[in-house]
Amino acid sequence: MNPAPELAIIGGSGLYDMPGLEDKREHNVDTPFGEPSSPVVVGTLEGRRVAFLARHGVKHTISPTHVNYRANIYALKSLGVRWIVAVSACGSLREDFEPGHIVVPSQLFDLTRHRVNSFFDDPGLVAHIGVADPFCNSLSQQVYAASTAAGATAHMGGDFITVEGPRFSTRAESNIYRSWGLSIIGMTTSPEAFLAREAELCYAVMAHVTDYDVWHQEPVSVDMVVRTLHQNTRTAQEAIRQLAAGLQAPECACDQALAPALITHKRNIDPAARKKLGLLVEKYLTE
Repeated sequence: MNPAPELAIIGGSGLYDMPGLEDKREHNVDTPFGEPSSPVVVGTLEGRRVAFLARHGVKHTISPTHVNYRANIYALKSLGVRWIVAVSACGSLREDFEPGHIVVPSQLFDLTRHRVNSFFDDPGLVAHIGVADPFCNSLSQQVYAASTAAGATAHMGGDFITVEGPRFSTRAESNIYRSWGLSIIGMTTSPEAFLAREAELCYAVMAHVTDYDVWHQEPVSVDMVVRTLHQNTRTAQEAIRQLAAGLQAPECACDQALAPALITHKRNIDPAARKKLGLLVEKYLTE
């Protein structure tokens, strides 16, 4: 019997069609929050069991707003995952972060409006998770090292803004984001990062710069994004392989993030909420 996958990659379905991935098995996971975006593909890469989940569906049919982020994170947690690397396309808000580069961001600004951003959204159990630093620094450093080892021009650090989408920015919006000092822009990192923290999973982003948003000379287009992503697929695959080969357990407190966050006393927790969220909270309620 194969061990549980500790490392998960969330991104395009093409990422797990990669050389060296062996013994693949597809998991259809039921969650209290509905169906994940796709089956979870688990395989062995460099001797490590790794899970892959296609964020927008295997055929890219789910828009950023309608991704079931809660089901995706819950499904990975239920399979035993401890560390998540999100591979995302992004636009650059800085001249020096060029298309083709990789950015491993250190901060996150959420400008989405229509998404459920917490597992603790229903009455019955309240938690206030701390996300002052929304990405696991230890895992992020390892993602950066793997990206440079794969031959990418990579940048460690930067502020990532998530917008609702699915449309691209207006020029006014893009210039406002630049005036705020933000570095890159995308459509999926919020609430994914926040849910990963609530699930006590380490989470880092490998953001692939595909364009200069619309503030630059040439406005962003789908063709531009897809063309650059296709060019970067092999680099992303090699970075994932490097990460799987050398990943060390992150030195962090991500796996204890809920300890100071639960505010409802256990005797007051609604039984239905406790059952629904048991995978996340039960270890704190049985002590």
